[in-house]
Amino acid sequence: MRERGFEVVRAYEGRGIHIPERRTAGSAGYDIEAAEDVEIAPGELAVVPTGLKAYMKMDEVLQLHIRSSIALKNKLSLSNSVGIIDADYFNNEENEGHIMVAFLNHGTKTVRFEKGMRIAQGIFVKYLTADGDLAGRGRERQGGFGSTGEG
Repeated sequence: MRERGFEVVRAYEGRGIHIPERRTAGSAGYDIEAAEDVEIAPGELAVVPTGLKAYMKMDEVLQLHIRSSIALKNKLSLSNSVGIIDADYFNNEENEGHIMVAFLNHGTKTVRFEKGMRIAQGIFVKYLTADGDLAGRGRERQGGFGSTGEG
């Protein structure tokens, strides 16, 4: 029985997308690569496709963190600090759960990501819910960024 992991989204099948791996036994994060070449101009925000989707248990989340070497060398941050990929994002109707990473360039030089470059790390985390939580009794997820509600 599968519990958590990564798959390539249909639109990127056969395009050399690597399933993320941890590089050492003590690493928490799975290295995630860019699926395409992307440039980020100074002061600009860019969304980098990964060609991946992630499956996990319903009480888990995949956190996306920028690789520290990329942040320090290029003056980049994730636009939302930590990306959150919910379990019900996997195989949703609108975009199949394609994981995209949004970067903000704080520097004075254009930053170029090349396909296959390790840009982020994903960490699977179990989370807790509050007493009386009614989530799961409402509508199903229908999309990507901001799709769990307005505001």
